[in-house]
Amino acid sequence: MGKIAFTLLLLISTISSAQIKLVGTISSKSTLETPVTVKVKDSLNESIIAYTFTDHNNKYKLTIDKIGNFNLVFTALGFEKKTIPIKITKEQTEVNTNVVLVEKSMRLDEVVIQAEKAIKVNNDTIVFKSKFFKVGTEETVEDLLKNIPGLQIDNEGTIKVGNQEIEKLMIDGDDFFKKGYKVLSKNMPAYTIEEIEILKNFSNNSLLKGIEESKKVALNLKVADKFKRVWFGNLEAGLGNDNFYEFRGNLMNFGKKNKFYFLTNLNNIGYDSTGDLQQLISPIGGGEVTSIGNNQGAKQLLNLLPSTTNFNQNRTNINNAELASLNAIFNPTKKLKVKTLGFFNWDELDFFKNNVNVIETEGTSFTNIENYKLKNQKSIAFGKLELIYNSSKTTSLEATTKYNNARFNDGSNLQFNTTSTIQDLKHSKTLFDQKISYTQQLKNKKAIVLTGRFIDEKAPQNYSINRFFYQDLFPENRDASSVAQSSENQMQFAGINLNFLNRKKNNDLLAIQLGNEYRQDVLRSTFSLLKDNDVVAQPKAYQNDLTYLVNDLYFKGKYRLEYNDIGVTGKFATHQLFNKLENKQFSSTQNPFFINPSIGLDWKINDKNKVATAYSYNTTNAKILDVYSNFVLTGFRSFESGSSTFNQLDASRFNINYQLGNWTDKFFAHSHLVYIKNHNFLSSNTLINQNFTQTEKILIKDREYFSVNSSLDYYLNLISSNIKLDVSYSKSDFKNVVNNSNLREVVSKNYNYGIALRSGYDGIFNYHVGTKWTTATIRTSIANSFTDNMSFLNLSFVYNTKFNIQLQSERYYFGNLSTDNTYYFLDFNARYKLIKNKLSLGISGNNLFNTKTFRSYSVSDIGSSTTEYRLLPRFLLLKVNYRF
Repeated sequence: MGKIAFTLLLLISTISSAQIKLVGTISSKSTLETPVTVKVKDSLNESIIAYTFTDHNNKYKLTIDKIGNFNLVFTALGFEKKTIPIKITKEQTEVNTNVVLVEKSMRLDEVVIQAEKAIKVNNDTIVFKSKFFKVGTEETVEDLLKNIPGLQIDNEGTIKVGNQEIEKLMIDGDDFFKKGYKVLSKNMPAYTIEEIEILKNFSNNSLLKGIEESKKVALNLKVADKFKRVWFGNLEAGLGNDNFYEFRGNLMNFGKKNKFYFLTNLNNIGYDSTGDLQQLISPIGGGEVTSIGNNQGAKQLLNLLPSTTNFNQNRTNINNAELASLNAIFNPTKKLKVKTLGFFNWDELDFFKNNVNVIETEGTSFTNIENYKLKNQKSIAFGKLELIYNSSKTTSLEATTKYNNARFNDGSNLQFNTTSTIQDLKHSKTLFDQKISYTQQLKNKKAIVLTGRFIDEKAPQNYSINRFFYQDLFPENRDASSVAQSSENQMQFAGINLNFLNRKKNNDLLAIQLGNEYRQDVLRSTFSLLKDNDVVAQPKAYQNDLTYLVNDLYFKGKYRLEYNDIGVTGKFATHQLFNKLENKQFSSTQNPFFINPSIGLDWKINDKNKVATAYSYNTTNAKILDVYSNFVLTGFRSFESGSSTFNQLDASRFNINYQLGNWTDKFFAHSHLVYIKNHNFLSSNTLINQNFTQTEKILIKDREYFSVNSSLDYYLNLISSNIKLDVSYSKSDFKNVVNNSNLREVVSKNYNYGIALRSGYDGIFNYHVGTKWTTATIRTSIANSFTDNMSFLNLSFVYNTKFNIQLQSERYYFGNLSTDNTYYFLDFNARYKLIKNKLSLGISGNNLFNTKTFRSYSVSDIGSSTTEYRLLPRFLLLKVNYRF
C-alpha cells in the first residue's frame, strides 16, 4: 500500500502544472477603506478557480496552476464590480494587472448580503466555523479538530498547530484541564461546538498579554448559543461479543457565570480516554513567568509496565477502565473565579509479551527468553481547587491547590529461560501541591509577578521475586530462594521568585528574575535475600539511606532587542548552589557557582520566510537518582547505582529553525536542526551476566547529538487533497563501559521518512493514505540495524446526513524478521441517525482479520531483541447514542 501511495504521488507531481502568480495594485479616486475581493473565474462556466483579498497597501497576490482564458473579477463594498479578461500561457510565470475601481452610489433601501466566511483572521486569533469542516463522522472534539486545516493530532491525542503543541484547550475562554486537555478532547461531543479559535502569542496570564514574550498557541472552543445556560449531554452505550463493552456519558451546562462539565467513560476495548494523566496532575515544561517547580517530582525506582512502542497502543491495551470527572467553574462575583476539578480513574490492565534477547558484546554471548504476563491494577483520585481574584483591572491573585492519591498493584507471571517466576510490586504516590502567584500591571507596559510554590510527594514501593537468580553475585548466599526490596522516595520542594518585565516603547523587552528554590530528597531502600520467607542476608552494598539537599539561589536576566523584522535576545542565569549529601556514614557539602548564558536571533525575512537560531551554554546539577551510592533493584534482573558524588554537567546547544510559508497557507514547510555537545555526562559501567546486569553511573567527557527534521504541507488543487512529507535524521555519539572493557564508542543513527495524502472533498467519499519508513543503526565493536515500515489507508463514506461509514486499515512490516514480518489490520465504524439530533445507532468492528499476536524487532549497543505482543481479539460492538 505504501508503494501504491508513493506511485500515486509521483504521478500527481508529474501532471501538475507550474504555478503562475497573479499580482497587481487596486486604486480609486476615493479612499479604499475595505479590502477588495479578487476572484479568478473560468471564462466559460464562471466557476471560481481561486480568490484572495487585498492587503493594507491595496495589493493582491494569488497563484493558479492552470492555463487558458480567465476573468479577473474585482468587487468591493461601495464600488462597481470590474471584470478583466486575461489569457495565461504555459510560458508565463507572472501576470500583473492593475485596476481602478469606480465608486458606486448606494441607495438607502439597498440590501447587501455578505456570504459567511469559513475562516476569519483577527490579529492573533484565527476563527474556524465548525459547520464548514464537519463531514458527518465526528463524535468527539478530537474528531472535529482533525478536520481543521493546520491542526495535527497524533495517535496519542496530542494537538499541534503546525509543529507546535497547544498550551491548553478552553471552552468559551475558560480552561478546565490545562496541559491535560486530552481528557476534554477525547470525550466532549463535537456537535456542541460552533467555532474553533486558534489563539497565537497566547499568554496564560492575561495581565501580561502584550508585555511578555510568548510564542505559545492555545485553542478555544465556542459553544453554540442553543447549548448555553441549559443542561444537556449525551449517553452512548455499546455491547459486543465476548463481553466487550463501552459506555460514555457527558453532562454539561455552560452559562455566563458558571460552567459545569461532568463526564464518564467505561470500556474494555482498549480505548484510552485520559491521555497522559501526568500532564493533568503535574504538567511538565516551563518558559513562562509563573513556572516555578515544574519538572519537580519524586521518582520511583521500579516499573513493571512495558515501555511504549510505535505500534497502535489501543491494540495491546487489554484494559477494564472506569473514569469519572466532575468539573465546575464558578464566578460568584465579577472579581472572583473559582475552578474545581475532581478526577477518578480505575483500570485493570492485562499485558502479554514474549521476548527473545540476543546479547553479543565484549566477549559475552547468550540468549534470554522471557514470556511475560502482567496484571496491573490502579486507582487514581485527583482534586484541584483554583482561585483567581482580580481586585482591579491591573492586579490579579491566583492560588492553586492540588491533591493526588494513586495506588498501584502489579503482579507478573514470568517464564525466564523455562524458570517460572512471580513478581509482585505494590506502590503508591501521594502529592500535595500549593502554588500562589500575584501579578501587578504597572504603567507603560510594565509588570511585576511574585510566585511561590510548595510540593510534597511520597512514592513508596514494595517489590518481591519468588526466585533467586543472583548466585554469581552473592556466592555466600547460594541457598537463598527469593528476594525483596522496599523503597521510599520522598521529595519536598519550596520556591519563590520575583519577576519584573518592561516592554519598552520601541518594543524591546527587559525581563529580570530573582528567586530561590529548595529541594530535599530522601531515598531509602532495603534489599533482602530470603529463604522460605525469612531474611537470610541484607548485603551492605545494596542498601541506601540518603538525604540530598539542594538550595538554588538564582538571578536571571533577559533583554530582547527588536529592529524592523529582526529580533536579538540575550539571556543569562547565575546560580549559587548549596548542596548537601548525607547518610549514616558520611556527610559532604558543595557550594558551586555558575552562569548559563544564551543568545538568540530571529529574522522575519518576509511574510513567507522566517528563520530563528539560538546558542546556549548550560550547567545542570545532578539529581537524586544520579548521586546515590549503593545498588538498588530496578527490574527482576537489573541493579543500578548512582555516581556517589556531586556532579555538575556542562553542555552547549545550537539550534536553527526555518519556516517557509504559514501553516494556514496552501504551501507550508518547516525545518529544525539541533546540535548538542555534552562536555561531560553520566554514562554507564555495566556488568552483564545471563541472569543479571549491574550498572554504575560514571562521569565521562564528550557526547554529541545531532538532529534535523523537515516537514512539508502542500494543497493540490488538481485533486483537492493535501500532501504531507516528513523527513528526519538523528545521530548520537557517546561512550560507555561493558564488562570491564575500555571506553567504547557507541554511534546510533535513526532515519525517518514518510508521506501522506488527505482529501478534502465535499462529496460522499474522502480518503487519508500514507506510509512511513524507519531505519535505525547502532554501532560499537559490532553493528546492528533494522528497517520497519508502517502504512495506512482510511476511507470515509458519508452517504447523507443520516448514514456514514469509516474504514481504517494498517500495514506493518519488519525487515529484520525472517518470518511473520507483515501484519494487516482493518477496523470499521458505521452510524445511522435514527432521530435527528436525538438518537443514533451504530456498529463498530476492530481487528477484523483477528490478528492475535504482533512481533517487532529492536537493537541496542549490546545486542538485539525480538518481542511478541498479544493483541485484543476481533470484536463487534453495537452502539446506541442518545442526546438530551
